[in-house]
Amino acid sequence: MSDTRHTKVLIIGSGPAGYTAGVYAARAMLSPILVQGIEPGGQLTTTTDVENWPGQSSVQGPELMVAMEAHAKAMGTEIISDIITELDLQNRPFTAKGDSGTVYTADAIILATGARAKWLGLPSEDKFKGFGVSACATCDGFFYREKPIVVIGGGNTAVEEALFLTNFGSKVTVVHRRDELRAEKILIDRLMKNPKVEMAWDSVLKEVVGTDMPMGVTGVKIENVKTGAETEITADGVFIAIGHAPASDLVKDQLELHNGGYVKVEPGSTRTSIPGVFAAGDLTDHVYRQAVTSAGMGCMAALDAEHWLAAQDDDITDPVPEMSQE
Repeated sequence: MSDTRHTKVLIIGSGPAGYTAGVYAARAMLSPILVQGIEPGGQLTTTTDVENWPGQSSVQGPELMVAMEAHAKAMGTEIISDIITELDLQNRPFTAKGDSGTVYTADAIILATGARAKWLGLPSEDKFKGFGVSACATCDGFFYREKPIVVIGGGNTAVEEALFLTNFGSKVTVVHRRDELRAEKILIDRLMKNPKVEMAWDSVLKEVVGTDMPMGVTGVKIENVKTGAETEITADGVFIAIGHAPASDLVKDQLELHNGGYVKVEPGSTRTSIPGVFAAGDLTDHVYRQAVTSAGMGCMAALDAEHWLAAQDDDITDPVPEMSQE
C-alpha cells in the first residue's frame, strides 16, 4: 500500500530555484516538501568553478548546491530523495506520484524541474552514450586523462566544458558550426589562450566512430558546412555541449508552454496557466538561464504561493455577508 503525504506546498525539483523556494516557503511557515528529482542539485552539480554567484568570486558548483540544500533544510523544508513520475494538476488537491510509490498531495505546487542536456539525435551518438559519448564533462572528464577529446558546440556550455576538459585531455578539439563562438567574451578569451585547444570551425558532427568489442569511441567524422569536406578526428571522448532543454514532460499536456517547451508564466510573476501552480528557474527561462536568476525566481514562486494560499484561506474563512433587508 502506497504512502500518502500531504503538504501545503510541494516543490518539485531542486537546484537554485527549488532550494530557494524551499527557504522562503519554510520561512512563511508553509512546511514545504521538496522532492529532489533525478539530479539533486540540478545542473550546477555538473559545473566546476562558478564565478558569477554574488558574494563569492569563485565557488564549486556542487559545493554551492550542498550549501543551498542545507540552508533549505535548516529553515524547515523537508527534502525527499524521490522522482515524480506523474502529476495531476486538473484536480485539487494536486496529486504527484513518486517513483518510490509515495503519493504526494498539495494545495499548491512549485515546479523547479530545470533543464536537461540536448542531444544531436545521431544513431552513432546514441550507440556510444556511456561508452565515450557524454554530455557532462565534470562527470566523465576524469576518464580521458592524456587522451584526445572532442567537444561539440559553441556557446557557454561548450566553452566551459572544453576548458574543464583541458585539465584531463591531451588535446581538446571544439567543433562549431559557425566561424565564431557564441559564449561570453571572457570565456572565449580563456579558451583561445589555452595551448591544448584546437578549433574546427564551420563544422558539424556527422558520425561518432568506434569499436564494438570492446565498446568505445575512436574518433569522429565532421563535415564542413561551407565546403562539404569531411574530416576524421581521433578522439577517445566526445562531449555533446549544445545546451539544454526545459524538463517540462510532466506538465506538457496540462500547462501552457511556449518557445519550445518552456512553461509560460504571467509576466512579472511565476503564476502558470493553472491557479495554484507556480514555476521557476530554467523550466521557464529561455532568455537568461543563470543560477542567480533561477534563485530569484524560486523566491518569487514561494511568495506567489504564499499569497495565493492566503487568498484561498480568506475565501473559506470570511463570513458570507448578509443580504440587506432594506
